[in-house]
Amino acid sequence: MIVPPVVQEISKGKFICCKPLINLQGYILGNPVTDTKLEHNYLIPFAYGMALISDELYESMKRICKGSYGNVDSLNTECLKLTEIYQNCTDRLNKYHILLPDCEKTSPDCLLYKYFLLEKWANNERVRKSLHVKKGSIREWRQCNYDGISYNYDIQSTVPYHKNNSINGFRSLIFSGDHDMTVPFIATQAWIRSLNYSIIDDWRPWMINDQIAGYTRTCANKMTFATVKGGGHTADYKPDETFIMFKRWISGQPL
Repeated sequence: MIVPPVVQEISKGKFICCKPLINLQGYILGNPVTDTKLEHNYLIPFAYGMALISDELYESMKRICKGSYGNVDSLNTECLKLTEIYQNCTDRLNKYHILLPDCEKTSPDCLLYKYFLLEKWANNERVRKSLHVKKGSIREWRQCNYDGISYNYDIQSTVPYHKNNSINGFRSLIFSGDHDMTVPFIATQAWIRSLNYSIIDDWRPWMINDQIAGYTRTCANKMTFATVKGGGHTADYKPDETFIMFKRWISGQPL
């Protein structure tokens, strides 16, 4: 949510931090939260496409919930019942990568364990002193701490920012790990489609060593979308493939 507005502000010259000035060329985002309402509504089609829910449940939810699965009307009791069935089918999944075991980040065997260590590191007094953190300003640092922080959600969707940035000539690479259920790739495809940009390079596989690493499409205004096959919510689920993708895009090569 943060990157597209920041890119827009930098492009307007609204920064005083840097000399020489920032030579902004474009930006890269992976599995980006863009429009939470839209993304939530694509969870059910994603679950169906990944064989996590039955045909019957999917068709019933489409018909009764009418494509709105987030804030269900309390009077629509049928939709609420179907939503509960959906949650029973999916609540034990690892939402960051549905093929991996659901795990506690405090376990060394869990891929999220590094984030647990990061919290320990960031709360170490010696580390805080080295980083010149003002004593008492932060009681406990937590990753993704959305609770208890006083700020306004004044941007509900960053799609207009993506549009402004791309129309103003900034390149963008938007990529999705195709097994992420936090921000499903079909939701990202949906908001990119909503821009109504013409297709410059249509849907095709991108390759590493003659093997399919994902799929990609490039639209007008220098916007490229790519999937990472077998990827999850962040780049570290497929670091080698993602790094190669970055290098190709940054150097101007086709993926």
